[in-house]
Amino acid sequence: MSDDHPRDRFDLAPSREAEAAFEDARARGRLHHAWLLTGPEGLGKATFAYRAARRLLGAAPDPSRGPLGARPDDPVSRLISAQSHPDLLVLERLAEGGKVKKSISVDQARDLPEFFAKSPSQAQARVAIIDAADDLNINAANALLKILEEPPEHGVLLMVSHSPGRLLATIRSRCRRLAFRPWPTTAVADLLVRRGAADPEQADRLAAMAGGSPGAALALAGPETSEADQLARRWVHQGLEDRAEALAVADGFRGAEGPARFERIMDRLIAAVRERALEAPEAGRDWADLWTELSEIPGRTAGLNLDRGDALAGALSALERTRARAALNG
Repeated sequence: MSDDHPRDRFDLAPSREAEAAFEDARARGRLHHAWLLTGPEGLGKATFAYRAARRLLGAAPDPSRGPLGARPDDPVSRLISAQSHPDLLVLERLAEGGKVKKSISVDQARDLPEFFAKSPSQAQARVAIIDAADDLNINAANALLKILEEPPEHGVLLMVSHSPGRLLATIRSRCRRLAFRPWPTTAVADLLVRRGAADPEQADRLAAMAGGSPGAALALAGPETSEADQLARRWVHQGLEDRAEALAVADGFRGAEGPARFERIMDRLIAAVRERALEAPEAGRDWADLWTELSEIPGRTAGLNLDRGDALAGALSALERTRARAALNG
């Protein structure tokens, strides 16, 4: 939800209801062996997983930090932050050659049986976090299913899922689900102000744009996203006045940071077009059609390995055509 990794967040309780339900099950000795943490991206599901892992692995509780709060200076917390706790296994997409892989491989998933076959080393349980289960390829998903069919003794799985419908039904049916819901806009705005990410006026605007996702709001408050958002809004409302500006943006799509920059500007451009469609009923159909068209570009560009600069140029051409039609219809 911010630049720090979920394993290093101690002062954020993403869902007190989910934490209370988990802690109640643990305290009563009725802890399910597999938990599916569901909801849109940016709601703190991975943060919850690490908070739950700290509790299961014996970190000293800190109720001031929420139902699953733990002390950052506790030895267990330190080991988890250092990625060196022997009773915690984390499966996530690996980085290779400066790029993050598209999926969690079957080789990674095969680490689960060996991990759970061993007795806990320092804690009462062994814990595995999968972030996110949506990223498991089909072979990895089948490997996971074998673990779920034969639950390990003293083992707990915490699986993040942004799109549970993409998971095998047999995986979903073997998990207890905790649903994470979008935050109220006021709560998101308060978080931004508390963290010093925005002043109250900016916080209200960013919270509304984030659609109840504190992670999205914190990303929007970052300087790079804020700059991309301002640029996209100007293109939508004022048009592309300087072609050299667009070329300069496209030049930034090269190198290791290129894909993230492309995703950022397209995300903000799509959001600005959607906002325009909602506020311009007289030409709303034109803007809504453009919104649909632009929404398909990032996935198609990645899936077909298209040139990102060409993709942006196509998006901006479609934007200019829409602006012209909207002016006539308006």
